[in-house]
Order: sequence, then C-alpha cells, then structure tokens
Amino acid sequence: MLRIKKISISAILVVLTGIAAAVSAQEITRNNEGRYFYTSITIPPGAETMYLSGSGASPQADDSWGDMRQQTIDTFSSFKETLEEQGWAMRDIVQVRAFAVAGDDGLDFAGFNAGYAEFFGTSDNPNKPVRSFVEIKDLVVEGWLIEIEIRAARMP
Repeated sequence: MLRIKKISISAILVVLTGIAAAVSAQEITRNNEGRYFYTSITIPPGAETMYLSGSGASPQADDSWGDMRQQTIDTFSSFKETLEEQGWAMRDIVQVRAFAVAGDDGLDFAGFNAGYAEFFGTSDNPNKPVRSFVEIKDLVVEGWLIEIEIRAARMP
C-alpha cells in the first residue's frame, strides 16, 4: 500500500511539474534588462502579434519637424494612438527598430533616448522592448530625423 501511495504521489508531482512548465511557457518572457531595453524577449506559440509599419513625425504647426527628441515623442505618440484604437497598449510593444539620420549637429542618440524614455520603463509602462538603432544616410520624408517601426505581442 505504501508503495502505491509513493508511485501515485510521484506521478502527481510529475504531472504538476509538467503543467507548471506549460503554464510558464505560455507567457512572454523578457531577459537581461538594460537601461532602455531587454536583450531578448521570447514570444510563445499562441501569442497575438501586431506589426506597425515604419513611421515618423508629423510637421509641427510652423511646418518645422522638431529635433530628434520631439520627433521620437511624436512618432511614439502616434503609435500609442494606433495601438489603443485597436485595443492594444504601449506595454505590448516587444520590438523597436529605429532608423536615424544625423541632423545639422550630428546624430542625436541622446535625444532619441530622451524621447524613448517617456514611453518605456516608466511607472505607466514598466515594460521595455528589444531594440535596434541604425544610422542611415537619408529617409524618404525630407525633414524626418527618425523612422521607427514596432512589433507588439500579447497573450490572448
């Protein structure tokens, strides 16, 4: 009788361990948090995903485009609006790709980070995506200093 109980308890533990592993595998996991981003994010099967095309700032009221910080804020504000219109949130963003050109004073990476930090790693959105930042020669829209594309994922 004792042997049967041991086998039953062992079998139950194996099943529970398997269930726990399956449940944890069904979460989006973020690894190696840095100041502005994670180095990897794992998206499990069954996650919903959304991809937003590259976008940049809109011209300001005076027809200027603003500096890197302002263009970054404007672009992420537009993404936020698009996501929320479709029932998503900034916390769902798992990847950011940014393509930047140098302005008259050179590449303003600090300006990008300042604008970016208003949206990620905040009290409203503690999540941070993985990201790439690439300097390029030009963008299609004259006046843009930055074009950004995003990917979002969430569990149903």
